[in-house]
Amino acid sequence: MTHFDRRSFLALAGAASLASLTGACASGPSGTGPRVLVVGGGFGGATAAKYLRLLDPSLRVTLVERNQRFVTCPFSNAVIAGLRDISTITHGYDGLRALGVQVIHAEVAAVDVAAKSVVLADGDKLSYDRLVLSPGIDFKWNTPGYDQAASELVPHAWKAGAQTLLLRRQLEALEDGGLVVITVPGNPYRCPPGPYERASLIAHYLKIRKPKSKLLVLDSKDAFSKQGLFQEGWDKLYKGVLEWVPAAKDGKIVAVDAKTRTVESDLGTKHKAAVLNVIPQQTAGKLAIDAGLTDASGWVPVVPRTFQSTKAPDIHVIGDATVAAPMPKSGFVANAQAKVAAAAVVASMRGVDSPEPLWMNTCYSLLSPVYGITVAGVYRVIDGKLGEVPNSGGVSPKGATEQFRALEAAYAESWYANISKDIWS
Repeated sequence: MTHFDRRSFLALAGAASLASLTGACASGPSGTGPRVLVVGGGFGGATAAKYLRLLDPSLRVTLVERNQRFVTCPFSNAVIAGLRDISTITHGYDGLRALGVQVIHAEVAAVDVAAKSVVLADGDKLSYDRLVLSPGIDFKWNTPGYDQAASELVPHAWKAGAQTLLLRRQLEALEDGGLVVITVPGNPYRCPPGPYERASLIAHYLKIRKPKSKLLVLDSKDAFSKQGLFQEGWDKLYKGVLEWVPAAKDGKIVAVDAKTRTVESDLGTKHKAAVLNVIPQQTAGKLAIDAGLTDASGWVPVVPRTFQSTKAPDIHVIGDATVAAPMPKSGFVANAQAKVAAAAVVASMRGVDSPEPLWMNTCYSLLSPVYGITVAGVYRVIDGKLGEVPNSGGVSPKGATEQFRALEAAYAESWYANISKDIWS
């Protein structure tokens, strides 16, 4: 009898939910049907564009993305810590073009909800029958002394690319014995365990390359994702190198001096860093805000079954910008939401009910190149709301062996390779 573990079963379940729509229009002419516009070429948008074409090749699918190549936040911490080259987390769009997706590299200036069109920065307009919007996140810039200009001195590195490399260069230039400080915002924000993975991998870098240096993590919260696993790993790997300071112990930062790389806590304590990484509070991407799709929280409420905007039914919003708790804001979740939204768009075009959705998330975090930890969850619509399937998820066990942690690290690498292929190839 063949053995299926939980992840294998969930992968098959997700494939089955899409299979009910696949193939029905495969014999139709390519690109002659309704026009579906996708804005944003990251984990959410690129997945949506690909799966719209796979589910219904008759759709005219256009992807609008400002950048020629997309740099992922997943594994950007490994780039910062000198474990990867940035080229290994950079992806192009030729794979989507080969599937018949029209890819336009342009800045989107606005979404005209009433006219069902997107306005580009050069004034051109693209009309749509359905819009899939994956606008990502933007920053609130509400900490005194820290704005976009300051981030060129003190990087946030929470949008991968130039900021990633800036933080890496600053670490490389750090004199041995210098203090590195990371500040962590309150919830919600992109990738809940991301700051703590970053702290871990920077601590690994310091331990190997700058052994006299220390890392201080100043947190606006008292608890965080996979906390017990992180702290167990820090105690084993980075005792004396990494210190985490929660809000209750004066970890919340209220002001930044970018020129001197100094931060001040809400109790008045000042920390002067040699390398300072400030991760700001976040909100949905400006495009969604300007289009009137966000609520008072600054994020986009959606219909759980289809991820249609509650304020504009012809627009499906996916990824980090959405109000989708208990799902975390992760690349894996954006990929899963995109597939559900693509299936909902195709079902709507055919005048049938969308498939019953099922989402999953597995979030790997590296504490070193050979030390990985995981959290996983499965989600569905329960009583009209998004909910986690009982007993479907969990975290890596505490007290695991070195071999187990090394396998988790290897699984993380494999996950990244596979999801990248799923999206951009």
